[in-house]
Amino acid sequence: MKSFHPIVQARAGKLGLRPCRDAFLPVVLLTVCLGLAPAARAQAVPAADAGGMKLSAGGTASGYYLGYGEMKILGASAFVDADTLRHFGFEGEARWLVFHLKADQQGPAADEHATTYMAGPRYSRYYGRFPPYAKALVGFGQFNFPGNNAKENDLVVAPGGGVDFRLTRRIRLRAVDFEYQLWPHFEY
Repeated sequence: MKSFHPIVQARAGKLGLRPCRDAFLPVVLLTVCLGLAPAARAQAVPAADAGGMKLSAGGTASGYYLGYGEMKILGASAFVDADTLRHFGFEGEARWLVFHLKADQQGPAADEHATTYMAGPRYSRYYGRFPPYAKALVGFGQFNFPGNNAKENDLVVAPGGGVDFRLTRRIRLRAVDFEYQLWPHFEY
């Protein structure tokens, strides 16, 4: 053992290292690694659990062509979309199509209007700023006949689709929305 101890002393003496300098380099390297750790964002969500939901709500102006009386009618609608990151979601929509003539005017369209409340599944894709979607809505509608002669409440089925325009991460504009409403139990 006497021979080993002088060699260690000789090496330490030749290099001129001191005990506190021996610990300096590892402490600096550890500090740099820990400082860069928050910037390393290499964690990914497992493929089987992409989770998450996007909720959006808005309103639109609507223009419809009614088969009854062959009228073009205008109105407003409100919608709420809940989309998952797996492309499937749910849409609820209310639409008020109202066309009123002035009190002094007469005509076949006096007070004719249609109101619908529908909900159903929705499928959307994400292609840059233009996410297209397809929907299948079911609900009920109320139709007011011309001249306030009668009202009818019916089942309404509406397949449709459209395209949104993503203005920012949080704001979308509904560029196009098409629906074909079927009123299967409509009397006339």
